[in-house]
Amino acid sequence: MKLSANVNTEAHREEKFKMMTTQPVEKLILKLAVPTIISMLVTTFYNMADTFFVGKIGVGHVDEALMQTRAQAAVGVVMSLMAVIQAFGFFFGHGSGNFVSRALGKHDIKSADRVASSGFWYSVIIGGVILLLGQIFAEPLALLLGANGDFIDYTVDYMRIILIGAPITMASLVLNNQMRFQGNATYAMLGISAGAVLNIGLDALFILVWDMEVIGAALATIIGQTVSLVLLFVGTERSDCIKIRLRNVRFDKSTVGEICRGGLPSLGRQGLNSISTACLNNMAGIYGAVAYPGVATAATSAVAAMTVVGRIMMFAASALIGFGQGFQPVCGFNYGAGLYRRVTKAFWFCVKVAVGFILVIAVPAYILSDNIVAVFRANDPIALEIGTKAMQWQIITFPVMSWVVMGNMMLQTMGRVVSATVLSISRNGLSFIPAVLILPAIFGLNGVLLAQPVADIVALILAIPVTVKVLKELSNGDEAPKLG
Repeated sequence: MKLSANVNTEAHREEKFKMMTTQPVEKLILKLAVPTIISMLVTTFYNMADTFFVGKIGVGHVDEALMQTRAQAAVGVVMSLMAVIQAFGFFFGHGSGNFVSRALGKHDIKSADRVASSGFWYSVIIGGVILLLGQIFAEPLALLLGANGDFIDYTVDYMRIILIGAPITMASLVLNNQMRFQGNATYAMLGISAGAVLNIGLDALFILVWDMEVIGAALATIIGQTVSLVLLFVGTERSDCIKIRLRNVRFDKSTVGEICRGGLPSLGRQGLNSISTACLNNMAGIYGAVAYPGVATAATSAVAAMTVVGRIMMFAASALIGFGQGFQPVCGFNYGAGLYRRVTKAFWFCVKVAVGFILVIAVPAYILSDNIVAVFRANDPIALEIGTKAMQWQIITFPVMSWVVMGNMMLQTMGRVVSATVLSISRNGLSFIPAVLILPAIFGLNGVLLAQPVADIVALILAIPVTVKVLKELSNGDEAPKLG
């Protein structure tokens, strides 16, 4: 029986290899992108749901508006910590997943087994370390990330529970990405989406019905992520994906090196995103108070506004990222098989489609920006004003993300660690952090709002020559014989 199962698995893998290396890349990318886009949208939507539902706490209370603003500011501050947790999840997930897709392209199943299992268990161990350290230093960590005395209690309460889910979140991200890089995007989508939908339902129950405030939002998040992890593990076992086995875990230099090569760009991008968010929250609080002198809660309103805009723009970006994730397994399999022309063809297809899609959604989003922000912060006029202006400026430069995102995903999947890392940290690190620290000193609060658009332009300027150089190398490379 076991022999029969192994034969079937090998047959499925061989069929998948043939499909990934012979079918038209346009058809493949669209097929793989649909579930990843859905997965990204649903995941980002439940992040927005936390922001939305905590904006409904304290209804009927005399300080209703203030309580809601404080809660949303707390969620925004903890986003920095969540970005760190996700950074390590993506590090191990992309690091192992990138290698697995290339190994399968070379029919090297033994190496794929070793790296997949190691990446999963590495994430659990590091997640446990983050959980322990975060609980010990919760309050100073909250202050470092941008909380102030006006809403630090909300921040610490939310943070402590989110930290409990750190190993779970990281492990689920690893499985999700490993499945996706193996071309099983539908399984990955179902696992992540089920937990996200549950999270949204629990948000409504815990906050609106049971009045659990930010604690309810945090509990809903970790319960949803636990369900996702279980479903993803079951999906891995029942599909033709590489299985996670403790006996395959290795701590040798080769295994660690392969994961680092594939995962460092993600760790750099997500890690700097955490630092960027903390800088943004701190600068928004400082210059929000300066822009509205005499308003005691102006700093908190400014942080809440940037939290709302960050979640809205993340939702829009998730569709682009999901589309790019449909490109990555196509890139990995074909690069591993030496079919370089298919890689370049797939890249240009993705860039063209992404730019067109963004332009279509950008115009109505710009026009309706005040209405969109009002869904989250209608009863705080300062947050609404700041949020609307910030969203409009970010929409103007949003289309440039197409080239930056696709270029980064191509380089990372190919294992071009230096180029991919430079691209991955360009937008939220090399560009954004200096912008958000320097521009406010010149333009005040407007400088805070302009930081992201300026960073987008600088990131594009850095990304074009790096990506073009690699595309030329691929075009000049030897083409392996087409199979089947």
